[in-house]
Amino acid sequence: MKYHTILFDLDGTLLNTLEDLTDAVNYVMDAYDFPEHSIEDVRCFVGNGIRVLMQRAIPEGEENPQFDEAFELFKRYYLAHNKVKTRPYDGIMELLGELKKRGVHMAIVSNKNQPTVEALCEEEFQGLISVAVGDGEGRARKPAPDGPMEAIRRLGLSGTEGVLYVGDSEVDAQTAKNAGLGCVLVTWGFRTRQEMAPYSAFPFIDRPEELLEFV
Repeated sequence: MKYHTILFDLDGTLLNTLEDLTDAVNYVMDAYDFPEHSIEDVRCFVGNGIRVLMQRAIPEGEENPQFDEAFELFKRYYLAHNKVKTRPYDGIMELLGELKKRGVHMAIVSNKNQPTVEALCEEEFQGLISVAVGDGEGRARKPAPDGPMEAIRRLGLSGTEGVLYVGDSEVDAQTAKNAGLGCVLVTWGFRTRQEMAPYSAFPFIDRPEELLEFV
């Protein structure tokens, strides 16, 4: 099937955000004298939004009496430092440019909070992607279908036919299924192909340019 619209996950799909996320997590860990985490730890923590990330990073999670204060510090620090080491994956900018040239509608759907998603979209993809939907405004986070449905609405589309969701994790696969969308999973992100084996019914791609086969 050929698709006229693509909804992209952000972290691990378009952008490699792992180093900035790890630095922000460890800034908070140091501030509260909690144990630091490796980049591999943080890779395993991400995928369900920053609150869940910090629930996994902070000892005892939300049961920790300092959780709310530490989480607020993380949000402030990461919003101010989310573009230090973050970069698009190799081949992403060329892919987006070609998709735009072909008239494909594009949007970002992320579990990051809305201000961060908007800031990263404007900084990295200005002129290529104009719709960016993050966590907020009363929407349920992925894998709920709320984000994709909001992106489809903002793009001015009337339904899900011809809409493809592209992501790198089990959350993305579940999101596409829950929203009734086509799905392609990428192997360059935060989950390995082996970790994504339960979702092998969906096609996998190893390089961004392979996505052009679906439009």
